[in-house]
Amino acid sequence: MKRILSLITLTVLAAHIALGQEVTRSAADAKKGKIDEMGLYAPSEVKWKDGPGSLPAGAKFAVLEGDPAKDGPFVMRLWLPDGFKIPPHWHAKVERVTVISGVFNLGMGEKFDPSATREMPAGTFGFWPAGMRHFAWARGETVLQLHGTGPWTITYVNPADDPRNAKTEPAPARKQGASYH
Repeated sequence: MKRILSLITLTVLAAHIALGQEVTRSAADAKKGKIDEMGLYAPSEVKWKDGPGSLPAGAKFAVLEGDPAKDGPFVMRLWLPDGFKIPPHWHAKVERVTVISGVFNLGMGEKFDPSATREMPAGTFGFWPAGMRHFAWARGETVLQLHGTGPWTITYVNPADDPRNAKTEPAPARKQGASYH
């Protein structure tokens, strides 16, 4: 009887391991892949882009899974330069952040106050509810990983802080023969 139970246990374990095997793929393949496949992103494969446009200039981002602008799960990373500040804002859904490198300083409230922030060093995870007003700044080059359910949105407490509302000024008229190098 022990022998039969051992054989059944071994068979179930082997089937579980076999069914758990999935194909690995590169970041480039992930864009074309199916949801039932696995995606692996070595640091050298992360493709950073300027933006997103909803954050102040200087940030970069990379979408690792899903589409933050659409319904459904997503994972994205943000790269922030030293001293980068995000004015008071809120999100329509729960925000989940893991600090990959650097230090992310997070404060709660509708007024930016760097002395009222909590330091989140590399390895820290945090989440806060939808609608919670907060602000942040980076010490050192900082990489964050955000994950959640889209669409990911950001609404600034003061609309003037929203870079999407920035007015572009027309270029000054050139005087005859003037050079602007």
